[in-house]
Amino acid sequence: MIFIKVDRTLAASLTQQIYEQIRKSILAKEWKEGERIFSSRELASQLGVSRNIVLEAYERLISEGYLEVRPQSGTFIAEGTSILYNEKKELMEQLTSKDRVKRHYIDFKGGNPAIEYFPRKKWAQLTKDVCLHASDSIFGYAEPYGMEELREVLVRYLQRVRGVSCQTEQIIITSGATQALKLITDVLITEGETVAIEDPVTDEMRNIFTSAHASLVPVAVDEFGINPAYLPKERPGCIFVIPSHQYPLGGILSIQRRLQLIDYVQRMDSYIVEDDYDSEFTYEGAPVPAIQGIAPNHVIYVGTFSKILSPALRIGYLILPQHLVERFKKAKWYTDRHTSSIEQLVLAQFIEEGHLDKHVRKMRKIYKDKRELLVHAVQKYFKKARIIGKSAGMHLVVELPDVHINRELAKVIETKGVKIYPIDEYSLHKGVHANRFVMGYGGLTPEEITKGVALLKEILIKEKILR
Repeated sequence: MIFIKVDRTLAASLTQQIYEQIRKSILAKEWKEGERIFSSRELASQLGVSRNIVLEAYERLISEGYLEVRPQSGTFIAEGTSILYNEKKELMEQLTSKDRVKRHYIDFKGGNPAIEYFPRKKWAQLTKDVCLHASDSIFGYAEPYGMEELREVLVRYLQRVRGVSCQTEQIIITSGATQALKLITDVLITEGETVAIEDPVTDEMRNIFTSAHASLVPVAVDEFGINPAYLPKERPGCIFVIPSHQYPLGGILSIQRRLQLIDYVQRMDSYIVEDDYDSEFTYEGAPVPAIQGIAPNHVIYVGTFSKILSPALRIGYLILPQHLVERFKKAKWYTDRHTSSIEQLVLAQFIEEGHLDKHVRKMRKIYKDKRELLVHAVQKYFKKARIIGKSAGMHLVVELPDVHINRELAKVIETKGVKIYPIDEYSLHKGVHANRFVMGYGGLTPEEITKGVALLKEILIKEKILR
């Protein structure tokens, strides 16, 4: 006999308590398939509760398939619940196994925002307001290029903070920057066509372009961004650049180099794909305006809110030259029909009411403090280290003279409790940045930053990399 009890002091209703206990007993195989359970009258009498309370619990178990009623016979454990249990058990064992081998380390990954500061309350309030007061149309299909409310807000916001010049119809809302870049390859790049990319650059960017079977032409990057002197002599389909805070080297492209890039694409009848990565977080001086504002007919501007707010918010955008808009609209429709309408309206209201500006100011101060802490820790534990990259964004680059930071060494360091990212892993031309590695700080606590740098020094000494 299975023992069931109820506790009237708990917040859970009596019906919920009965339901949970019977359900758990079935999944734990304390009752077997086909076994008869108490009648509702018997269980109500045993527990000292109303029969309606038990009936409500039984009805839920029946509707979910745990119980079945046999006319004139009673209520029985349904067939197939053991299979369900075994599958759940197997899944739990797999998860437990993964947890056992999961490594715990301090991860200095660049680009990870401090998600604990996401403005949950304000976002929840605006989401509720949108759901309650917006027109019924937001629950239906929307235009593939995005909600007009958000695009109108972005025109004003980006002109004010980034110097972008565009009209509402030039903006296409995407599911993050990755989809935006994939759309660019689908529309502009034909198989075998060349794409000039910064070197080093993230493997994600390389993979997006190679998925279109493009031929990649690496263009050297130094501490000041992409060097136009190394651009290909023949016309590329586009040039991919991250001018505001290059990833991974962290340089900010000077106005002189920006103008050289513009002159190049105008002569070649090509395009600059401007990924405005980390542009909101500049800690020294004013941010340099976007290239798009200087040459809107030759620049495709890519932006996202993943780094500003949260990676979970899959909203990015493209700003296109007028003559490309219709082609991109069609491509977007075939990709996913449209981006979440509700989140677009929430974001529009979040920006319009000034909450994004407030959040950016707050995060700029937090990231600046973290960066200063990381710089101090690196200089303390690595006397010969050189910090590379402008005071911006959520990562910096450390150069250790006479230390070759390759993939194998990084894996060893990871097993000891710290994860760093060798620049060589981002490079098409290997060996140029062999003694440099990325250290991101956005998603780490101050304690993790200090502990991670100290532990890194300890590991390198034990591995006889440093003395």
